[in-house]
Amino acid sequence: MKYLVVLADGMADLPLEALGNQTPMEAADKPTMDMLAKHAYVGTVSNVPAGMVPESDTANLAVLSYDPKVYSKGRSPLEAMSMGLSMSPDDTAIRCNVVTLSEEEERYEDKIILDHSADEITTEEADQLIKAIDAALGDENRHFYTGISYRHCLIWKNVPSDYNFERPHDHLGEHIGAYLPKGEAGAPYLELMKKSYDILNHHPVNEARRARGLKPANSIWLWSPGKKPQLPDFNAKWGLRGAVISAVDLIKGIGICAGMKSIDVEGATGNVHTNYEGKANAAIEAFKSGDNFVYIHVEGPDECGHRAEMENKVICIEKIDHLILKPVYDYLMRTGEDFTIMVLPDHPTPIVRRTHTIDPVPFLIWKKGKEESGVDGFSEKNAAQTGVYLAHGYDLLSHMIEK
Repeated sequence: MKYLVVLADGMADLPLEALGNQTPMEAADKPTMDMLAKHAYVGTVSNVPAGMVPESDTANLAVLSYDPKVYSKGRSPLEAMSMGLSMSPDDTAIRCNVVTLSEEEERYEDKIILDHSADEITTEEADQLIKAIDAALGDENRHFYTGISYRHCLIWKNVPSDYNFERPHDHLGEHIGAYLPKGEAGAPYLELMKKSYDILNHHPVNEARRARGLKPANSIWLWSPGKKPQLPDFNAKWGLRGAVISAVDLIKGIGICAGMKSIDVEGATGNVHTNYEGKANAAIEAFKSGDNFVYIHVEGPDECGHRAEMENKVICIEKIDHLILKPVYDYLMRTGEDFTIMVLPDHPTPIVRRTHTIDPVPFLIWKKGKEESGVDGFSEKNAAQTGVYLAHGYDLLSHMIEK
């Protein structure tokens, strides 16, 4: 038996007037998802426990059968693991976005956060900025490391790992003063963020971006701290040889910490313009090489939600269906072997809210040769109407895998 999970990050949404009061899932042309849903076990699942922040680390841990209340230590440590960074017990990893702040205001606290991704800055440009930050603000106890696009990492010795930071994508278009680190505990972080603006605002990379009509990455934003994570081995837990395919360091880190193989795909970007065909081919090759559990994570729908790009979110869902799900499904059918497919988002990222929400998400589990009543069209509404609801996302995989 082979198992395929297609995780469309942030795919779930709310009805939009511009789409005829449909959600992007309902508006998208996704014949393979809809075909599977007709004969699948369909319902909704809460991947984020009540009281926890609806982040992708929490939700993807749950989908991979790890209780977030037990194993979630913040997203940045997982990203650090993916980046090959070593962490000692006294190290804290902290996510370091490069963001776009408004420039007109004199005081840092009065600025507005315009973009959490600085127009999805390229990794090559961001690398120059992070190196400038590390040269100016790094020392024997803290270092900044380049990740992918706008997502980077700060490793800092002997600082609290439980400070409650605000997430940048929650406050787009707002003045940042109310959301900056506060008090004695937050002062060291705030100092770095304020100094970073002076270093980055007129950096040559940003001046060149302005000249091309792009937003500058003129400040860092620190958030989601945590200590080194420890996850039970996925392969031992389920008796499967697992692989993870993602462009996002966070998801790679979860796979690595769980003892799974992390597969890199050239041209995988973490946005709507990712290499969909490459991810499908990587999954097929993983199955051919003996992996029997493949987890394909696609970040594009989530980024479109954060950026309020309705049309791109629909396009992204369609490409996941046409260029990832269908080719892998067709390959598995050709093998003649039994297989199971699960498709779902980790959490909603509604266009109108531009951030994650904690609401349940739709899922489908299709098993070759096993007919289920299913639904006509894979969508948030149809999944909710089945009456199937799983309160704990970490139980979901047991419905998919025959242990």
